[in-house]
Amino acid sequence: MLWRIIDQWAGKMALKNHRLERARTWTVLVFASSTFLGAFLLFQLQPLIARFILPWFGGVPGVWTTCMVFYQALLVAGYLYAHLLQRLVKVRRQIVMHCCFTIAAMMSLPIEPSAAWKPTGTSLPALHIVELLGAAVGLPYLLLSATSPLMQAWLSRAFPERSPYGFYALSNLGSMLALLSYPFLFEPAIDLKMQSMLWCWLFGLFAALNIIYTVAFWSNEAFKTRETIVVHFPLSGHPELPPSWSHRIQWLVLTACASLMLLATTNMVCQDIAVVPLLWVLPLSLYLLSFIICFGRARWYHQKAWGLLTVLVFCLLSCRELLEGFGYSIHLLGESVLYFAALFAVCMVCHGECLRLSPEAEYLTEFYLYIGLGGALGGLAAGLVAPNLFRSYLEWKIGVIASFAVALMGLIRSSAEGYGKVRFLSLLFAFPTTFLGVFHLLSSDRDPAGLIETTRNFYGVVAVYEQNSVDCSRHQMIMKHGTTSHGGQFIAALKKRWPTAYYGEQSGVGRTIGYYLKQKSMRVGIVGLGVGTLASYSRPEDEYRFYEINPEVLRMGRQYFTYLDDCRGNCEVVLGDGRVSLERDPPQNFDVLVLDAFSSDAIPVHLLTREAFALYRKHLAPGGAIAVHITNRYLRLAPVLQGIAEHFGLKTARIINKEDEDRMVYDADWILLTKNEELLKSAPVIMIGEERDEGSVPLWTDHYNSLFPLLKY
Repeated sequence: MLWRIIDQWAGKMALKNHRLERARTWTVLVFASSTFLGAFLLFQLQPLIARFILPWFGGVPGVWTTCMVFYQALLVAGYLYAHLLQRLVKVRRQIVMHCCFTIAAMMSLPIEPSAAWKPTGTSLPALHIVELLGAAVGLPYLLLSATSPLMQAWLSRAFPERSPYGFYALSNLGSMLALLSYPFLFEPAIDLKMQSMLWCWLFGLFAALNIIYTVAFWSNEAFKTRETIVVHFPLSGHPELPPSWSHRIQWLVLTACASLMLLATTNMVCQDIAVVPLLWVLPLSLYLLSFIICFGRARWYHQKAWGLLTVLVFCLLSCRELLEGFGYSIHLLGESVLYFAALFAVCMVCHGECLRLSPEAEYLTEFYLYIGLGGALGGLAAGLVAPNLFRSYLEWKIGVIASFAVALMGLIRSSAEGYGKVRFLSLLFAFPTTFLGVFHLLSSDRDPAGLIETTRNFYGVVAVYEQNSVDCSRHQMIMKHGTTSHGGQFIAALKKRWPTAYYGEQSGVGRTIGYYLKQKSMRVGIVGLGVGTLASYSRPEDEYRFYEINPEVLRMGRQYFTYLDDCRGNCEVVLGDGRVSLERDPPQNFDVLVLDAFSSDAIPVHLLTREAFALYRKHLAPGGAIAVHITNRYLRLAPVLQGIAEHFGLKTARIINKEDEDRMVYDADWILLTKNEELLKSAPVIMIGEERDEGSVPLWTDHYNSLFPLLKY
């Protein structure tokens, strides 16, 4: 009988333990699913909302940079919420508060920003973007940011034998998949409206999972007391509890350095190609991949190997500067790969060193808070401080130098582990080596010959150069936006009215305006001011209306060039994004509407969509024409315009003129869209190549467009 009672009791205990183990397994699975989905939604939201608001602010790189600063700041707020909740509030009250937070975030949907947020001017665009994002996605983003670290803390309390750091790698895996899937899957296949609806439905699923596992935690015995359970997870190099202020400062500096490099690299690439999700997500994906590798398995970060790789990339960057000094240039693909390799090596070193200094589970939320705060500081430096402090993208070089110093010191330290004097000598060696690197990179940033003024703001870097000052017949002023010339003017009185650069008399826009000069008067609208070259075609009875988003371009155009002052007709400049300004204007009856609002080689996608051209046609006079400048080193834009023309039943002509050095005229590629058959017959097309063989692309709309098929490989 006794044996039977013992056997029955043992059977019940085994069943209870089996059920308990199954419950634990399901709780962990639900948590893992929620962590992955939350991270996926968090990073899908970033390019999705940026796509909505990009057209409102001129489609410049500063829009994405400002968005990233906002996201990083809100990530810190989420981590702070999780940390304070974990430290100051009883566990069961934490659950109740977090459930209420989840319901409030659900009630703030949908996420699509209202058109009422469209800017009315050009003042403080960064502040306007921050306010807009806070109103549109503030609560959902804050919830997604806070949930993962808070739940990891709960999980380590409920299941003290489990390390929570693997879930951080899982979270970053979800984030990276979200980023990579957006430009290659969601953006090409689904329009923005549908993307927004799908995101809201998935957020509802996340909220449901959120509530399910909070209920599961509620019944856990570990949650019936307020005392903290200290759990030890031995990782190589972990400091003793509590973490010192030295380690906290290192967490901040390392993550700030990686974040600075992320945004600086993104800025540089977008400035010369295009401000599109594809070029946002690639560097951000590399940034997240470094988290996945470092936190997924501690042994995957080998201090010496990654330190050597970072030093090697630094040397390659220096060689690139030297090659350019001798007149050799690197192709777009090679240059982009080099930039991205530098970013990935830097992130691996910075995040690997963070892992090496990571604390035990009791201080998990504090650790994540410092990681988030460091990322926000780096983003703040790149997105808000650097544009007001530096005249060029100097923050990228500063990030490279700082990262090189970290990698070099880590490399030397790992080679001299355990020897205090050698470690001290290694630091003495690292500082002069870093100084030489600083000197080389900063010397390459010296002012080029002929530079008169350079300025940088939210819209990019604009510079004015003086050339051939000793030759009166060739003496000229040139404006550059990024790396691309955006117009120039001769100084000599007899030549200063000549149309130069991309706007010569044989160019597409020159021929178009020349056709309408036979009328008694004409109205011309120009989206993109440059130096105001097109005003040189004006007559006293003509009206020219320029739309320019960058106030610095207008200031420098008036200060160093005379096209606007010499305009013989009525000349007006409207500050603000061209498309937004045209939406507010009454019908203008333009005979010619010129689209030339390019920043370096980056194109404003929102000016080339179906909705944009429907707006342009409302402002076009009967028989008028739209002239689009498509000269670009990296993108084939002719197929986009051909699709637009077919949709609206317009005829097209592509005019490519030859360079004329004597008149300072560049090669230029223009496409005319019009129903005026007489115009097309009077302006014979000058062709180079066969543009009809460039293929076709789906019709671009505000909610559907992709530059990936247009890249010149």
